[in-house]
This record gives sequence, structure tokens and C-alpha cells, in this order.
Amino acid sequence: MNSLLRFFRIVVILLCFGFCRSDKTQNATTQFKVIAFYTAKKDLAHISFVHEANRWFSKIANQNNFTYDSTNDWSNLTSDFLSRHQVVIFLDTRPELPEQREVFKKYMETGGAWIGFHFAGFALTPSVYPQNWDWYHNQFIGAGQYKGNTWKPTSAILRVEDSVHPITKQLPKTFKSSPNEWYSWEKDLRKNPDIKILLSIDSSSFPLGTGPKPHEIWHSGFYPVVWTNKNYKMVYINMGHNDIDYEHKTNKELSFQFANETQNQLILNALLWLGRKTESK
Repeated sequence: MNSLLRFFRIVVILLCFGFCRSDKTQNATTQFKVIAFYTAKKDLAHISFVHEANRWFSKIANQNNFTYDSTNDWSNLTSDFLSRHQVVIFLDTRPELPEQREVFKKYMETGGAWIGFHFAGFALTPSVYPQNWDWYHNQFIGAGQYKGNTWKPTSAILRVEDSVHPITKQLPKTFKSSPNEWYSWEKDLRKNPDIKILLSIDSSSFPLGTGPKPHEIWHSGFYPVVWTNKNYKMVYINMGHNDIDYEHKTNKELSFQFANETQNQLILNALLWLGRKTESK
């Protein structure tokens, strides 16, 4: 009888050890948690990108030992919710309620990390998304209001401005992007000492855009497309607008952001740099 009891005790101990070890292994391999917020309304090009991004991030999460989730419920933007995630992504818009904005600001000021894509940086007064958040647009992103854009979505040759940064060091000096609607901005980021420009549009891209309006075709100028603010763990990426067949009214998707391996590497580098690093660069 005593031998039988000892046997069962040993079995229980081994089972407990196995569960504890499994739990520790899971915690060790899951390096960080990512939450993406989106709106995905009105603009089909932005909606297309949001759905594409959710598929791609979910896929690479399993391959790179992080967890990815997304939500279109901006009421989740609370201190408690954000505290459970190491990286926040804005896929297409920004929070609008004052309390949500304050939560996000505090999250970033206390070490949180963020990636914003394309329309997440948009602000224009007057519009549905006016510039009514000075900290976010002027200080955090640093670009101020939206100034203009190319049309229709076209590929650009992008130039690496800082080849030693962890986000760009694996990239070629120049590469061709996916088709995109490119933004210009109110403020010259080169004059902001807090901003580190990582990629810009190479002059070999010009003329960029097809119009039909003349101002939608760029012939010269300096246009940053990826940058970080040295005071925060953040990256803004201007890509995020797929080409849609509006011209023939089929609304068919004509291009995809994540059909570009070099651009994908850029985005993955940014995410891993933010998720794994402990200090801002």
C-alpha cells in the first residue's frame, strides 16, 4: 500500500512539474503582445488595407513569437487594456474621445510602443478628421496637418535615410514599394531634432502619380515616408492605401501592400524593434 501511495505521489509531482515547465516555456516564447485598432469605414482602399494587414500580422505573429489581436471598438482604449499589450497599432484612424486620447498619450509617455499606418497620421481642418489634437499631430508624429497627396496609387522608389537603424539595416539602399497614395505634410520634418527620418521617396520616382489633377503628380521635393520620434517608442509608416478600381466602378482590389517582401521586412523590423527593445533610440 505504501509503495502504491509513493507511486501516485511521484506521478502527481511529475505532472505538476510538466505543467509548470510548459507554462514557463509558453511565457518565454511569447515575447510581446500587439493590439491593432481600426475603423475600416467609408474608404474602400483603407478598408482593403485593414483586412489585409490583419491577415498578415496574424500570420507572422506565429512565426515571430508574438501575439496579435485587433479591434474596431475604440472603447477598448483604456489604461487597463493597453497595459496588457507592449505594442499598439493604429491601422487607419486615431482615437477621437478626449479620455481615449489622454489614455494613449499616457501609455506612450510611460514606455508604450506604437506603429501608425498611412491615414492614422491624417489631419485636416476642416474635414471629418480635423487637426484638433496638438500633442499627437504636432509633437508625437511631428508632421502637423496633411498637405496633399499623389493620385492614383502608384509604386515609388524608396530611399533609406539611415542605414544603421535597426528598422532599416537589413534593407537595400533603395527599393520599389507597393502602390500607395503618398502624403505630404505641413511641417518639414528635417527641421525637427526629435524626428529621425528613416525612409523617403527617392528622386528617381518622379514624376510620381498619374493625376488627372496636376497637383496630384509630384515632380520634385523631399517626402519622408517612414520616421520615428526619438522621445517615444514609435514608428509612423505612410504606406496603407491599396489601389481600388474606382475608375470603372468595379471596386476591385488592384494592389496589396503586403505583396512586397522588402516592404514586409521593413514593417516586421519595426514591429520587432518596438516589441523587443527596452529603450528608445
